[in-house]
Amino acid sequence: MTAIAEAFAQSVATPQKTERVAPPTRDANTAGYVAAKELPDGATPAPNVDGNFILGPTHDAAPEMSQADAPKGTVIEFTMDSSKSKLYPGIARDPNSFGTPDPANPANLVVTTSHAAPYTRRVSVYIPKQYVLGSVAPFIVGADGPDPMLFSALDALIAQHKVPLMIAISIGNGGGDAQGSERGLEYDTMSGTYAEFVETEVLPMVETRAHMKLTHDPDGRATMGGSSGGACALIMAWYHPELYHRVLSYSGTFVNQHWPYNSHIPHGAWEFHERLIAGSPKKPIRLWLEVGDRDLLNPNVMRDNMHDWVLANEEMAKVLALKGYNYQFVFARNAAHVDRAVKLQTLPEALKYVWQDYSPSPSSK
Repeated sequence: MTAIAEAFAQSVATPQKTERVAPPTRDANTAGYVAAKELPDGATPAPNVDGNFILGPTHDAAPEMSQADAPKGTVIEFTMDSSKSKLYPGIARDPNSFGTPDPANPANLVVTTSHAAPYTRRVSVYIPKQYVLGSVAPFIVGADGPDPMLFSALDALIAQHKVPLMIAISIGNGGGDAQGSERGLEYDTMSGTYAEFVETEVLPMVETRAHMKLTHDPDGRATMGGSSGGACALIMAWYHPELYHRVLSYSGTFVNQHWPYNSHIPHGAWEFHERLIAGSPKKPIRLWLEVGDRDLLNPNVMRDNMHDWVLANEEMAKVLALKGYNYQFVFARNAAHVDRAVKLQTLPEALKYVWQDYSPSPSSK
């Protein structure tokens, strides 16, 4: 938290408000984008195939999203208070404030309206009907919870034996968005802190409240999210591959949104495709990524050319292929940022892709 305190103390001009314009519709066949296979309208990629795919413009919900006859899991909920957190005691940015670019480095947004503030977060835990009390279970951690869409998909997929029987832990964020907010601090910061928060503060409460045992096998652990939550899903696995091997992201915020500024990672999550993935040994991570053709393009006050969500995800697909990762990238036509219709169409396929090849380790049984 020392760096945050230092960021508070910086003196700059009055923070500016920014107005977002409607993002343009991007063409998947743009020069510089990855070569991708165009699928028939309404189709999704096979869940056992790597590579780049274009789908849409029609996005009908997958059959698994409305199977009323599937055994329904139980969802329990509890809340977590910031006063009890050692890692995230709570911050907030003043309403209607943003920040100003550092004159010496416009890629650094200086926020002076962020301050200590309490929060309460909600945690929802999905327990499949088939779970046997006392058994060790694989699980998926999701951002911006609760996520009833995920729970519905798992009801059907588990009953059909298309994914492992798993627990879903859907964690609410601490509030706000982007630089200077609690959500931004949790999801956009390029460090292992959020994964450590989940490991040391959330999972023990889940096991106690839900009376279950969660696997310690990283191959039996997945992360997922949308927008900054999608970036967070990869950040968790990247900085702690000994904890997570499977990542699912919708409209991932792989852009320059890290705060406070870190000279070792000056461009935030943009650095994943700029240098981190290419410049690091391949990690044991399987990824499913999606972006919409009308996804965000934010020409904000930083003017750093690192706030194009479509370009960021296209570059992610390039570098993942370059390094030989198992990944599937979906470019969705007629789709906005974290598009609900696209998620309804693709979530079952994405879960099947991410969980393929899973086999419980002997120690996790």
